[in-house]
Amino acid sequence: MTSTHRGEPGQTLVARVMAQVRERIEGRSLSAGSRLPSIRAQSESLGVSKSTVVEAYERLVAEGLIEARRGSGFYVGEQLPPLRLSEVGPRLDREIDPVWVTRQSLEAGADMLKPGCGWLPEEWMPEREIRRALRALSRQALAPLTAYGTPQGSPSLRQLLSHRISERGVIAPPERLMLTESGTQAVDLLCRFLLEPGDTVLVDDPCYFSFQAMLRAHRAQVVSVPYTPHGPDLAAFEHCLAEHRPKLYITNAALHNPTGASISFDVAHRLLRLAERFELKIIEDDVFADFESRPSPRLAALDGLERVIHTGSFSKTLSASVRVGYIAARGEWIEGLVDLKLATAFESGHFSAELLHTLLSNGAYRKHMEGLRKRLSDSMGTTLERLRRLGIEPWIEPRGGMFVWCQLPEGLDAGRLAQRALQQQVVLAPGNVFSLSQSAGRFLRFNVAQSQSPKIYHALEEAMEAQSRV
Repeated sequence: MTSTHRGEPGQTLVARVMAQVRERIEGRSLSAGSRLPSIRAQSESLGVSKSTVVEAYERLVAEGLIEARRGSGFYVGEQLPPLRLSEVGPRLDREIDPVWVTRQSLEAGADMLKPGCGWLPEEWMPEREIRRALRALSRQALAPLTAYGTPQGSPSLRQLLSHRISERGVIAPPERLMLTESGTQAVDLLCRFLLEPGDTVLVDDPCYFSFQAMLRAHRAQVVSVPYTPHGPDLAAFEHCLAEHRPKLYITNAALHNPTGASISFDVAHRLLRLAERFELKIIEDDVFADFESRPSPRLAALDGLERVIHTGSFSKTLSASVRVGYIAARGEWIEGLVDLKLATAFESGHFSAELLHTLLSNGAYRKHMEGLRKRLSDSMGTTLERLRRLGIEPWIEPRGGMFVWCQLPEGLDAGRLAQRALQQQVVLAPGNVFSLSQSAGRFLRFNVAQSQSPKIYHALEEAMEAQSRV
């Protein structure tokens, strides 16, 4: 008779061992050619008999997933199954899985409320100005509508971007800028350019959850450092550098996602000294730059783009469909990145670049942002007031932007709250989505632009009361 064990209902012990090995291979914690744990070690770690492990291994050999080598043991086969991103890293409940949260927000119907999503409402975007720019572009020569752009991206737009980022102290002439399709593509290209599978990368805790998902896709080892209201905890930062020797650190430049914090000059200077000492490269993602009323410190400005790479985009402020991002970096790195972009994406969107250039040069974007910053400021005030009535307190009050990082009352769990709110058509962003250490169980990130409906607070209150009764 076949016995069962904890796991999937009715799953045999042999099936459980096979599933565990498959998950490690599909998640790439076991790579091609890697030696599997010995039969004795696997037996002890899973609490099953040696004969169970032998049978599981033999079945996996028959499937072609692993191979047996006489006198040596069992090894992962050379033909790996496709990467399953959901299996990379720790197994998480779906309400705290970064990829799943993004999909929930993108696939939500019109009746869903999305205070946990990472973008502005459609009606807040400058549709009329975009339509006007499209009409202007349609009257120009045909090339922007039909042709490929230059490998590095539109020279005229790079000239404009060079001037714009110089206002934040980042000095990058057009030849040290490369256009990309988005901020996400910019970071992805940089990870391809700088990392090898197995390299260690440092992120903030909490941090933008897509950084974690992307790094898993690149087979990187990810470690995290606590983030404070003034930047990363420098004592922990130095300890991580000494212990793990990461190759790369990825962070937000300002209006940090999810906390809304901005790094101080003191922390930025000391961080760069540590980066130089430990030969650490830094990607500084500046997608929220235009939400600031006055610029906060930029690592790339203080560093002069020596070891810091500066990225940004306009998806959050202008349109998710006008796909333009950029990379500012050392000249020799730009050369390599252009080749990599041609090999993997070929073109970064000549038409979108021309459209963005029109909106930047005719003043439409500047006027849009002036109104948007005022609207976000008003929404921040009303959101914080409503949350405080429920006993939900902000970690800090951000200087701008759309996000506020909030702590729930003692005894409440944000993941369980998100599950219950989803039943009431409300998509929340629980803290552990953003936390590699899973230490943000009492936190939620709110997008103030998406948090104006009273129904959100009714759903929150009901979910909090229900959890308190348990």
